Amino acid sequence: MKQTALDGLTEEEVRERSADGRVNHDPETTSRSTWQIVYANVFNPVNAIMLALFVLILIAGFPADGLFVGVVIGNSVIGVSQEVYARRELQKLQLLNSPNVRVIRNGEERDIEAQSIVLDDLLLIGAGDQIVVDGEVIKTLGLEIDESLLTGESDPISKSIGDEVLSGSFVNAGSGIFQATRVGGDSYANALAMEAKRFSLVDSELRKGINSILRVLMFLIPPAGALLLFSLLDVEDQWQNALQGSVAAAVAMVPDGLVLLTSLSFVAGVITIARKQALAKELATVELLARVDTLCLDKTGTITTGDISYGDLVPIGPNTFEYAFECLSAVAHSDPDPNPTMRAIAEVTEKPAGWIAIDSEPFNSARKWSAVQFEHHGTFFIGAPDILIDATKGEAKSQAQAQAETGRRVLALCQGSQAISDGHSESTEPVALVLLDDTVRSDAPEILKFFSDQGVSLKVISGDNTATVSTVASRAGVPNADQSVDARTLDDEEKLSQAIKESTVFGRVTPHQKRS
Repeated sequence: MKQTALDGLTEEEVRERSADGRVNHDPETTSRSTWQIVYANVFNPVNAIMLALFVLILIAGFPADGLFVGVVIGNSVIGVSQEVYARRELQKLQLLNSPNVRVIRNGEERDIEAQSIVLDDLLLIGAGDQIVVDGEVIKTLGLEIDESLLTGESDPISKSIGDEVLSGSFVNAGSGIFQATRVGGDSYANALAMEAKRFSLVDSELRKGINSILRVLMFLIPPAGALLLFSLLDVEDQWQNALQGSVAAAVAMVPDGLVLLTSLSFVAGVITIARKQALAKELATVELLARVDTLCLDKTGTITTGDISYGDLVPIGPNTFEYAFECLSAVAHSDPDPNPTMRAIAEVTEKPAGWIAIDSEPFNSARKWSAVQFEHHGTFFIGAPDILIDATKGEAKSQAQAQAETGRRVLALCQGSQAISDGHSESTEPVALVLLDDTVRSDAPEILKFFSDQGVSLKVISGDNTATVSTVASRAGVPNADQSVDARTLDDEEKLSQAIKESTVFGRVTPHQKRS
């Protein structure tokens, strides 16, 4: 249902959708139940053999000789406790944290719980709000969305009417209204969370090898035990003693110590992983990590901290570095509402004396520039070079393009005499190019070198510009970071397969491509 006015749903429409289940309830868990976990860890081949032998030793009347069943109990307790703990921690996993939202119903604004949202609801959002359901924008006032948590794209995205917004993203600036199109388990964030929580059995080579041995023993032990029992009956006075000897021999044939030792080794690995703030879904995950031959990484928040740092300043034309740096410092310290870029520049500069700001305009991703007007120094614009540098200024345009091809973020600092309200024009002169860098995590080079030294192939996958990702990967020490590809060109399976073999860095990767 498409709303034609901003009146929202009526109470009757809300009740109808709630009754049909079109409501933003948390999706059902995809993890194993407690009974399934217990069943999987207790009823397995080695336990089946050992429990059968334990029953026989009880029948023979020697319960003291049944201490070997402790291996069964210990192994089962270890497996069950680890999986139950992992399941409990996974249930805490969520991308959505907003307890209340503001909606329009019956033409009135009201606050409701996020779980009470129904399909087609109209939701109001503003700066700092998290989007809790997927939807379509129907009204916007400079709305900018940060989707880095979902896509890895570090730059805020300006949204227009008709654009899609995804649950799990945040409003970076502006405000707007959107209509809910996917709620509950159908929403993007919940789908990601459900995928992370979904249980799948780890393909463990150790477990498969042990189970193969046990399957053979399950066929060998009964006839071998029977033959031994009959032979012992000829020399023993009582059948109980003969059965006791047969069970003892059979227990010796079962590699129960190997199974317990393997579980204890896995537990040691799981504890080590937990100390690194990571979670193993099941014990055999440790073995799987040891067999990793390819490691795929995102850029934003993984290799980098997600912060921007000032890199360099390149004067344009007759301007000196000193003059350009003074102008940049004044602009950075005169912005009343600085964005992360301006804050990064302000951290490495000081406000020069004599620069008095009389007007300013904050950055807007649709306009792609911000501006500050000074009392005696004119108006300075800072933003995207392709917007601020006029096409007639060929040399400055070429310089900006050359810097952009290095993978660094490039901003143009331009000066004019007009008022901010008049905007930039052909008379606006470029002063300098501001080069910005993504801040690489301090421990990233060491960690990536470790994996590389272990023979693990590294692949960097990001939604950012390919050249930028390649530069960051190179700074972090990723081998062959210059072997990059724009994922937008990988429009069929053959190209994708070839790129995976030949390339290290993948830029402009869509969320769908990341998941597949």
